[in-house]
Amino acid sequence: MPDIAHFITDYGYWALLAGCLLEGETITLLGGIAAHHGLLKLPWVLAVVAFGGCLGDQILYFTGRRFGPRLLGKLKRRQPQIERARQLINHHPALFVLGVRFMYGFRIIGPVIIGASKMPVARFVSLNILGACIWSLVWVLLGYFCGHFIENLLGAMDKKVSGALVIIGAVAFVLLMKFLLGRMDKNKQER
Repeated sequence: MPDIAHFITDYGYWALLAGCLLEGETITLLGGIAAHHGLLKLPWVLAVVAFGGCLGDQILYFTGRRFGPRLLGKLKRRQPQIERARQLINHHPALFVLGVRFMYGFRIIGPVIIGASKMPVARFVSLNILGACIWSLVWVLLGYFCGHFIENLLGAMDKKVSGALVIIGAVAFVLLMKFLLGRMDKNKQER
């Protein structure tokens, strides 16, 4: 059976890139933890995560420009959220582009809505790059420093066990945050 550390060092950056295109927060957090453990280089993790986040949102933006109204029209249950997002784009376009990565439930659909709004390409690209860099810094450094904090708490435990516990804890934290944000969003919609 291959050594997990060897697998991460050989394919970690590609896995980060793919993860940022498909999901996001969990993989970026794990990238930070891997950098903390010396399996990946922190500057490269930050760069790959920012690039992957930017590329993924750019693809979704162009999808929204081309197919947005048709795609969004099929999401009948999400129409109140889509309409709220359109209002935010009209009133605070820069803040919406920068913050969409951090908004529960809008990670994938947000850039599609922005593309459908016909925001100029040059404006979206510049804001998207800045937003991806901020997003990368927040999640990767959270993983990096939380990994350090948890490792200090675990102290003398075997490195493999403590590393596994850090990863499990990070995934549990992200899932808990998604659950709590989803509940808050649901409560707002019910009011």
